[in-house]
Amino acid sequence: MPKTSLLHELISASAERAPSSPALTSGRDTLSYHELDNQVAGLASGLIELGIERGERVGIFLDKRIETVVASFAAARAGAAFVPVNPILKSEQIGHILRDCNARVLITSPERLPLITGALEHCHDLRHVILTAPSAKPVNLPGVSIALWSDLLATPRRAGNRIIDTDLLSILYTSGSTGRPKGVVLSHRNMVAGAKSVASYLGNNPDDSLLAALPLSFDAGFSQLTTAFHSGARVVLLNYLLPQDVLKAVVREKITGLTAVPPLYIQLAQLNWPETATSHLRYFANTGGRMPLETLKTLRAQLPQTKPFLMYGLTEAFRATYLPPEQADIRPDSIGKAIPDAEVLVLRDDGSECAPNEPGELVQRGAHVAMGYWNDPEKTAERFKPLPASAPGRQAGLVLPEIAVFSGDTVRRDEEGYLYFIGRRDEMMKTSGYRVSPTEVEEILYATGKVGECVAFGIPHATLGQAICVIATGKDGTQLDPAILLTECRQRMPAYMIPAAIEVREGPLPRNPNGKIDRKTLSTEFDTANKAQQ
Repeated sequence: MPKTSLLHELISASAERAPSSPALTSGRDTLSYHELDNQVAGLASGLIELGIERGERVGIFLDKRIETVVASFAAARAGAAFVPVNPILKSEQIGHILRDCNARVLITSPERLPLITGALEHCHDLRHVILTAPSAKPVNLPGVSIALWSDLLATPRRAGNRIIDTDLLSILYTSGSTGRPKGVVLSHRNMVAGAKSVASYLGNNPDDSLLAALPLSFDAGFSQLTTAFHSGARVVLLNYLLPQDVLKAVVREKITGLTAVPPLYIQLAQLNWPETATSHLRYFANTGGRMPLETLKTLRAQLPQTKPFLMYGLTEAFRATYLPPEQADIRPDSIGKAIPDAEVLVLRDDGSECAPNEPGELVQRGAHVAMGYWNDPEKTAERFKPLPASAPGRQAGLVLPEIAVFSGDTVRRDEEGYLYFIGRRDEMMKTSGYRVSPTEVEEILYATGKVGECVAFGIPHATLGQAICVIATGKDGTQLDPAILLTECRQRMPAYMIPAAIEVREGPLPRNPNGKIDRKTLSTEFDTANKAQQ
């Protein structure tokens, strides 16, 4: 197998081995590895022709389609960094991401461009917009040139900027514990090492067909591309509305590997899987939260020959652990052990290693640890820290520090080395596989101009993981209508962020000793009252 250390080499190496093998399917269209590699090379040359420099950011605002994949790998081949934007985000969030990463180029469709034109006017670093097709209406963006996808693909081949495996490759935006989404900076080494590690324990091979059901702006979603291309397998892109669409695609495309988040698996477990599915679906993998035990049992009953892989990870380090299928019956509540080429530690606050079954913070070291948060030294210092000198794997003679990622999650390790998730140290909400910052929700509520004070928090939910709930007061003593506020949320928030419940109270809301709104007390009161009503 040819050596691969840069992201785009995953495709070119497979094209060299098996040029006619299918690489990517979208709807009725399928590209071979040769065709995919050719398109990636063409667009990369087009980006170089536009003057893209080493490490400059290329924003990609598209749904899952062939152009999305080509754009990501072409940016890498040109020596730039791609920034995938979740297509369900609203204009305000999209504008923040493009401004924050100083995007130089944006690749989008003529249908999506009008939705964000207002936000683009404030993206002062933006110089080029690439449209996947001609626009029916004139586009007026001062200081920004408009280029067509087809024209760039036809650009004569040009070499990209010189890059090495530790260079900036991508920025994936994820919600932080406070404020707006923050960008996790990944190198070529991070993504390529991750692809090889995951493909090794999933056993991916050239005969596989993997379904890309998760957003490609997620690390786990994009991983379906990298693991498949490393293995010479085929990826099937799917934009779905209903869980039935996922099941139909699994059957129609004879999918061998499916990775999804617990809320989707909960829905899929309620469907009737045809007996033929288990003959080709070799594995299903869970990420983005713990899968309920009943859901796991139901899926395994319907898919007796399909192996379950239960995984845990964070965007800041790609993946951390997985539970081998043979352990699913023995310890289904475990998140497993470290993935290949990574080490996971359980440390006390003083940096020393925890004893078996003693709770501590999950800390990960190795090639998968990201490069920090984009343009945010304070938050980077909180999460990415030097390993203590006494940590396993460190030696007294080592002078330079090794940076590890401190997850903020509390776990324990049993006597056999298996890890168990206990809880999150911060106030992040995990809903439908998304990490949502309560502060980000609150900022949007305040932006409506209707709210005096508000607090957002998550409470346990059977299918979502956590349901987002809000307690709010009216502005300047006026009566707040929760139905009107919910309508504002639907207009301003992506679907996963919209509160499941809004409770209106008279102000002011209670404070903690530091003078801040007491989120913990309010969430406990709300959860207690909610359980009493059930």
